[in-house]
This record gives sequence, C-alpha cells and structure tokens, in this order.
Amino acid sequence: MAAKSTVLVTGATGNVGRQVVSHLMAVHAGGVRALTRNTVTAGLPDGVDVRQGGLADSAALEAALQGVDAVFLMWPFHGAGPAAAVVDAIKRYAQRVVVLSSGAVQDGVAPERQQHPVGRSHARVERLIEESGLAWTHLRPSTFAANTLWWADQIRVGDVVQGAYGAVPMALLHEADIAAVAVRALTESGHSRAAYALTGPEVLRQAEQVRTIGEVLGRPLRWHELSHEEARRRLLADADFPDSFVDALLDGYADMLDAPRPTTAATVETVTGAPARTYREWVSDHAADFS
Repeated sequence: MAAKSTVLVTGATGNVGRQVVSHLMAVHAGGVRALTRNTVTAGLPDGVDVRQGGLADSAALEAALQGVDAVFLMWPFHGAGPAAAVVDAIKRYAQRVVVLSSGAVQDGVAPERQQHPVGRSHARVERLIEESGLAWTHLRPSTFAANTLWWADQIRVGDVVQGAYGAVPMALLHEADIAAVAVRALTESGHSRAAYALTGPEVLRQAEQVRTIGEVLGRPLRWHELSHEEARRRLLADADFPDSFVDALLDGYADMLDAPRPTTAATVETVTGAPARTYREWVSDHAADFS
C-alpha cells in the first residue's frame, strides 16, 4: 500500500478497533480515519479523522469511505443480513479490506454448512468479501481475553465468580495482538487472500482464568459453577448482555466442553515478529477494570 494511503477503521472505539487506530497512528505514514457512533466521547488520538456513524447508516458509511484505500471491518452484527450492502459500499471506494471474522469459521466449509451459528454468519460475510474483487484478509480470532470483563461486576463486590462451564478451555487472545496483525495486513503487502487463525499462547479453563485474575489483583478469587439454566437466567437478567446472544454463548460453551482441547497457533508471532501476549499480561493491562 502506498505510504500516504488512508485507512478507515470501523468500530473504532471498541476493544479491538481502538487498538487498531493506535497501532496505525504509530506506524502508518498515511491518514487514519475512524468511524464511531459518538464522536464526542470517542477519545481517539490527535490526528485521527473521526467520523460519526456506523455500518447500519449507509449515508455515513459512504461519506466515511470517500478517499479511503483500505478498511478494517469489525462486524458488529449477530447475523450477516446487512453485509451485502456494506461490502458493496466498501468495494466502490477501497482496494483492500481486513475483516475481523471469527475463530468459529471452519476453513473450507460453505457458510450454510458451518456447524456454529456464529461461524455461519461470519462465513457469509467472508464469502461476500471474497466475491467482491477486493484484496482481503480474514482474521479469525480465538476467544477474546476481553470477554472476561463480563466478570468485573462480580469481582468488584466479592471473591466469587459465578458461571457455567468452568472447565471450558480457551486460548485467550489479547486485543492488542489482533490489532497488530490487522495493521500489518492493512499496511503491508503479502497478506492478500490470507485467513489468519489467531490465538493466545496458552490454553486456560475458565476457572483458571478467574484464578489468574485473582493472582494479578492479589485476591483469592474462585469460580462457583452454575448449571446451564442458572447461568441462562442470570445472563437474561443482565441488561447489558444481549438476550439474542445468551443461548449462542452457552450452547457454544457446551460444544467447546465436548470438543477436542483447543490448540495454539503461532500466527501472531509469524506475522508481527513478536509472540502473542499471555492472559496474565492482558489482566495486568486491564487490572483497573476489575477494581
């Protein structure tokens, strides 16, 4: 990509998008444009061209895409319904798109034959991008370490975290590592038509994750196992957790418990030259969020 090119980051104030913006500002000689629903509270670095809107706002998306060469596409929807219009808009302006997809996508399997609903929706988005004529890179992350912020409210008021499927193993991934790979794909050659499986460097069960948080905070945190139905009722009662995702999450955990233990991939280090950050490092970076 030309050094003076402009990159648009969608979902720019989210966990990953904010990191992508920061990494681009540090290494990219061209312009950095950010799309966010609230420009007043965005808090992005000086020099970022901040635009108001979201992917569901076609007029705002069109305006933000003008003059853009590459797009970081964070897919915020639980389905692929709006994807055709979004991809069509991107291809009218940009040459390259890096999409934050999902580790649930099974490589080489048609979207309609994907086993998991999250994999099906993201595979449909991937397929539309592949058919668009754009240069593309798919990022397929394992479980986000930031998902464990769901426990923050419980940790602030006590030493017990209640949840289901505490034995589920995960290769938790730091959002900064996702961003580092994304920025390489957005600004360097050699990443077109690549689907990158991204994981953290270790596999930890949920109960072990809670113990790690406690060790970093200097507190004796422990896991309390809930049944599937108990956890479902708890999540449905949480006003901040989308009801439409509750069953997908818990059913996914049940599947993960029965599936082979996840493996780690060296993709982060291969692409960026630096090893993936550990979950302990992620907790240290976010210790204030649990206090």
